[in-house]
Amino acid sequence: MIRFAILGAGNIAIKMADTIAEMKDVEAYAVAARDLDRAQAFADAHGFTKAYGSYEEMLADEGVDLVYVATPHSHHFKHAKMCLEAGKNVLCEKSFTVTADQARELFALAEEKKLLITEAIWTRYMPSRKMIDDIIASGVIGEVTSLSANLSYPLFESKRIWDPKLAGGALLDVGVYPINFARMVFGDTLKEVKSTALFKNGVDMTDSIVMNFEGDKVATLQSSVCAASDRVGGIFGTKGYIEVQNINNPEKITVYGADYKEAAVYLPPKQISGYEYEVEACARAIAKGELECPEMPHEETIKVMEIMDEIRRSWGYEIPLEV
Repeated sequence: MIRFAILGAGNIAIKMADTIAEMKDVEAYAVAARDLDRAQAFADAHGFTKAYGSYEEMLADEGVDLVYVATPHSHHFKHAKMCLEAGKNVLCEKSFTVTADQARELFALAEEKKLLITEAIWTRYMPSRKMIDDIIASGVIGEVTSLSANLSYPLFESKRIWDPKLAGGALLDVGVYPINFARMVFGDTLKEVKSTALFKNGVDMTDSIVMNFEGDKVATLQSSVCAASDRVGGIFGTKGYIEVQNINNPEKITVYGADYKEAAVYLPPKQISGYEYEVEACARAIAKGELECPEMPHEETIKVMEIMDEIRRSWGYEIPLEV
């Protein structure tokens, strides 16, 4: 039984709490917020045993096995580091940190402390990832030559999205998913990245990214925090193509032939929310004494962070770092 703790009591923490409430072998053990009343209200609403009015108090609890860091991107480094220094395994929300250097420092510390730490980018852990990989490997669409992916939500009410001090903008919040989608298909063969962005209030609100991979393969990606999109991913090959409905939580995977006729449809298995897969991966890794999850290796998190660092650098968007 994994005694699960949540650091931060915002909206994403609620989704995780509702998920673990339906999981076997995971105990809703503790939650911490910046004030006790808020933490207690969260604990009461979601069935957590303990509530803490400070992160430090919760991390001092010897009963905690795994901490889910659910604070804004800007604070991930600080809070994940606190967890590791307190001897706790960590599941940290995406984007893992603000910069690749911060990610490297956390991974080094986790290795030194012999603790698990992994990025909670749920699409890496879902069964749909293997389903897509298997379809491509079958050769039914031939050689994959290109892909497209988009993910956009109108997030006008989310204050952190529009605050540079909280690492706001589209890239770290939603753009990270199309980038991961491209790398899950084409792997670590990236040659060049080109991008453009529209800014408002000091943050990128709409991003367009082109990633060129070895072997004359290309990914065209778009993300935005001020529009709704169809969230579709397309993987295009010499004999046909794959359409993934909702790259952020695949609902249906459809295969088409070169004649544009539907050849097959695959539906991912029924799930609680999709968050359960990353928690299960952490539980497996902890049981084996592993320091990373094979679904999202440390090196892959660093590579994605490096890409986003390069993209922001090309825009001249420097995020003030929380230390």
